[in-house]
Amino acid sequence: MPAGTPASPREAGSNGRKSVTKKNAYSYDELITCAKGDLFGSGNAQLPMPPMLMMDRITAIHEDGGAFGKGYAEAEMDINPDLWFFKCHFEGDPVMPGCLGLDALWQLTGFYLGWTGAPGRGRALGVGSVKFTEQVQPDAKLLQFRIDIRRIMSRQITLGIANGTMLIDGKTAYETEDMRVTLFSDPEG
Repeated sequence: MPAGTPASPREAGSNGRKSVTKKNAYSYDELITCAKGDLFGSGNAQLPMPPMLMMDRITAIHEDGGAFGKGYAEAEMDINPDLWFFKCHFEGDPVMPGCLGLDALWQLTGFYLGWTGAPGRGRALGVGSVKFTEQVQPDAKLLQFRIDIRRIMSRQITLGIANGTMLIDGKTAYETEDMRVTLFSDPEG
């Protein structure tokens, strides 16, 4: 299915979710809509606002396929020397903090869970392993993120487990295994 093509409609249920048409790609403006809490509905999966939003677009998102046949998502971030983290990390030796690349993979996993229709607010829970082999410096042009869903468990909470990869200008830089993201509903809300 071509990028940006609607996949299927999803209706709002008793969990407060908005009626959302699932797409297979999302623009920056749509990611901001998600960050404002307006894509999946109040109290549901939400991306952070800039400058903590660590992607400019989602280029692919699918319920099947991927390394484990259980779905995947891909996103990109344009890099330029004026990004906020290069000014403070480190003076005279600018490099993107590794935790921001890892956070981008957690953000993409949380978005994926919301996209599937799972209710609740998202939180990163951990990662089994992380391997950093490259660093993001100001002369880089493009970061690419990919998550491959290993498992999604939906009970009182939704737990997503995924492996992730980040590429810098096409070269593998970060590899993660067993990233865990949860969506939970506030019992008071």
